[in-house]
Amino acid sequence: MRKKTRTKEIREIRIRLLIQSFPQMTCEEMRAEGNASARIQFVLLGFSDRPNLQGLLSGVFSIIYIIVFIGNSLIIITTRLDAALQTPMYFFLANFSSLEICYVSVTLPRILVNLWTQDRSISMLGCATQMCFFLMLGATECFLLAVMVYDRYVAICNPLHYPLVMNHKTCIQLAVGSWLSGIPVQIGQTCQIFSLHFCNSNQINHFFCDIPPILKLACGDTFVHEIAVYVVAMLFVAVPFMLILASYGKIISTILRLPTARGRAKAFSTCSSHLLVVLLFFGSATITYLRPKSNHSAGTDKLLSLFYTIVTPMFNPMIYSLRNKDVIAALKRLLLKKIV
Repeated sequence: MRKKTRTKEIREIRIRLLIQSFPQMTCEEMRAEGNASARIQFVLLGFSDRPNLQGLLSGVFSIIYIIVFIGNSLIIITTRLDAALQTPMYFFLANFSSLEICYVSVTLPRILVNLWTQDRSISMLGCATQMCFFLMLGATECFLLAVMVYDRYVAICNPLHYPLVMNHKTCIQLAVGSWLSGIPVQIGQTCQIFSLHFCNSNQINHFFCDIPPILKLACGDTFVHEIAVYVVAMLFVAVPFMLILASYGKIISTILRLPTARGRAKAFSTCSSHLLVVLLFFGSATITYLRPKSNHSAGTDKLLSLFYTIVTPMFNPMIYSLRNKDVIAALKRLLLKKIV
């Protein structure tokens, strides 16, 4: 009997020692784990702080979406059908217009649904999917804008080599590379962010699932994730932007050396539209992702995000068509052909 009692005591001591060998979770950590596993829905607050403007915002965003879709579709159709626009510059412009339709479609339909139904909930999977596509298309836009300025650089600075350098195969490779290069990195970044535990709140103070407002909901130290965001932003935003600025420096110096005022005006006109789009997009995106976390505020983030997600895609068709005589002439020919 004593032997059995002794064996039982030894077994209990061993179990107690085994339990003590594992790291213990604090009450706060256990509560965070429970909240993170239970919370599978986020709430996009969007513009809920402006209840009197819901109808107006719904109408404005609906009109913007129609303008973006029709304007960019017209550019795609015109550059495909008009023989005079079968050049690398307009090939990349058609790709850019296709990208803008996709880019806006990631965020704007969701905004409209939230405004129409006032149901602002979004699942974690839905939020991760929206963020992933948004980041991938954003990376594509950065690369495609850089490719477009490279096309102008070759055309203006090396005009004799332009047909050889920017041949059809090269244009296809540059376009495909722009569309695909950011996919692996942005999928990895999205998975990294949504591997965090969210215990602070489930309310996203934004109109779509973007990185800064999502990181604010995470519990624990997010320093490593913030560094990863900065590194990716430098790679996909800052580097293309610096290459674009360097290319434009060379382009402008070449234009200023042209002998005739008419030649300088024509060269500037082909670049000014692209430069305006670059400044609008990269300016707002750089401030959003590269400024210190302490300077982030919900109102400023929303305003800046409106610029590079909605305002820039809306103005792109106007900028590229109204400031481009070739596109206007091609649109007139297309419309006259349809009427006849």
